[in-house]
Amino acid sequence: MTPWVARLLYANALAFLVSAVFPAVVPRFAFVPALVLVRPWTLITYAFLHGGLMHLAFNMLMLFFFGSRLELRLGGRRFLTLYLLSAAGGAALSFLFAPHAAVIGASGAVYGISIAFAHFWPRDLIYIWGIVPIQARVLVLALTVLSVWFGFGGAADGVAHFAHLGGFVAGYGYVRWVGRQKTPARSARPLATTRPPSDEVRVKAWEAIQRDSLHDLNREELDRILEKLRDVGPTHLTTDERDFLDRFATG
Repeated sequence: MTPWVARLLYANALAFLVSAVFPAVVPRFAFVPALVLVRPWTLITYAFLHGGLMHLAFNMLMLFFFGSRLELRLGGRRFLTLYLLSAAGGAALSFLFAPHAAVIGASGAVYGISIAFAHFWPRDLIYIWGIVPIQARVLVLALTVLSVWFGFGGAADGVAHFAHLGGFVAGYGYVRWVGRQKTPARSARPLATTRPPSDEVRVKAWEAIQRDSLHDLNREELDRILEKLRDVGPTHLTTDERDFLDRFATG
């Protein structure tokens, strides 16, 4: 596990134990949209409370499987921002469509994590119940359709469907914003006359990356990109894939 994924898992587990021992903390830290002005902290704290062990387990399982690879991609600070912003987005949409309902659970946050994962790796296979393969983008689309259907259909199932949708919206908006920030501004004049290395030189450096020294998740990503490199050549690699290889090739 990556650092912030581990910390968030521990924080959610600890909050669950505390709320089980002291149930009075739940109404104090749950998000009730109509009370947000007098309890502004609940915009975030609600995302660390859960209504039962299965509720906690489902959310933490999603965080565990989607989070580590995403944290490696974004970095710890941006990953934590994504998590908290998605939680706040879930609260915001609940405010608009369910102003008097009490909301708890990390679903908005982990749904934001899942849509960010699908944004970067849309065709990666997710195995439902460890058996049924489904692409990440299809899974997120299905979850979105279900949340819209049940949310606007008024399903009385005790599930905060609008918090899910708010997490999706906030998470997707944030990763799109991050993507734009990663593109450096172009200078009107070149700042140096040194020519960038040719693809031939870069390919040799990429293939010389010490695979065994990498984290397991980075190793998987390296294998995938190198396989693509061998299949279609360097000109078909995306900017993100080239940056990933350059980062490890240059140490």
